[in-house]
Amino acid sequence: MNKTMSFMTDTFAPKVNRVVNNHWVSAIQDAIMAALPLVFVGSIITMFALLKNIISSIPDLSMISDFSFGMYALVVAFLIPYFLMEKKGFGSQKLISGATSLVLFMMLLFPTITADGKATFILSRFGATGMFLSMLTGLFSGLVMSIAAKYSFFDEDTPIPDFVVGWFNNLLPITFILFCGWLITFQFRLDFFDIVLVLFTPLASIIQTYPGFVLSVFIPVFLYTFGISSWVMMPVIDPAYMSALAANTAAIASGSQAINIATTETCYSVAAIGGLGATLSLSVMMLVLSKSAQLKAVGKAVMIPSLFNINEPLVFGAPIAFNPYLMVPMWLNGLLIPTIVYGVMKIGLVIIPSSTFLLWYMPYPVASYLATQDGRAIVLCILLFIVSWLVFLPFFKAYDNTLLKKEVQGL
Repeated sequence: MNKTMSFMTDTFAPKVNRVVNNHWVSAIQDAIMAALPLVFVGSIITMFALLKNIISSIPDLSMISDFSFGMYALVVAFLIPYFLMEKKGFGSQKLISGATSLVLFMMLLFPTITADGKATFILSRFGATGMFLSMLTGLFSGLVMSIAAKYSFFDEDTPIPDFVVGWFNNLLPITFILFCGWLITFQFRLDFFDIVLVLFTPLASIIQTYPGFVLSVFIPVFLYTFGISSWVMMPVIDPAYMSALAANTAAIASGSQAINIATTETCYSVAAIGGLGATLSLSVMMLVLSKSAQLKAVGKAVMIPSLFNINEPLVFGAPIAFNPYLMVPMWLNGLLIPTIVYGVMKIGLVIIPSSTFLLWYMPYPVASYLATQDGRAIVLCILLFIVSWLVFLPFFKAYDNTLLKKEVQGL
């Protein structure tokens, strides 16, 4: 175990952190994070939809979700080159870079242009299903604009105003980016949206399998116990999760059944009680069962955040991170909890989420019901809490006794 800890601390963690801090990866992470309020709006509309089932006079607000969460990919296409140019030190070109990416994204959505000049788009392509395309569009636009930003048609001491210099310097890269979009869509008549979906379908399909879903939950948990933010997996996992939810929504709308279990809503509704690794049970344990003064104090401090699924104080305050006593049970929960969730939803005991619900700070089991719209999810939530409690208990007792002995000896 000591060798493993040494390897993770001295070799693995620094390499992962270098990847996380890479401009290209962090630009995607920042773009997804910045656009999350649009998803939250869709989540609120989901709750209104539940009320409408009870009070029929409540107006149908679904179009708000269509133009918030439903525009998620469009916004991300703008934000990726925006943040990328900022991180690379070309802040003066971040707005035009984002705008150019936005235009390219719309071109690559393969609109139908009528004889009288009207363009028809498929609305669903602007949302979660277009995430992979928006990422590629943003990265390509950011690449071209960042390369072009290193060169200028004018000397530094030119008397020409800066905004005019910017116009001419951006002219060629913007033209090149949009020319590529024009070639693909209007000359070669390639539906690049479908091409990207085909390319990423294997990844999305793997995540929807039992091993894929479990790993998509376990890997962030594993990294988290070594102090590495789970957001490092966001560029890979989140687009697949969101596309799966969009497919579930479309399936329900067409009268079919949702089949994609691996979605963010699934994780937030039942698989992350208290945060990554299902740590709410550990917080309660520290508050109720601790004999050592240290863990009792930590339990009091982290209980409220844990109720709202904020477990950073617990992970870094208990601490769980770099603590073999608590890391191992968190890993076990990272494997066991998604296994149970997948099995229960696969056989139809709990409804698979098909509506946007990313209010991750909503306490359990309220979140379980709102995300799935199934009362049985409350029972599943309670079961998973008990399972996570039983997993943590022996490790917690061993750690608590160790601290208690040190405290007694210290006295």
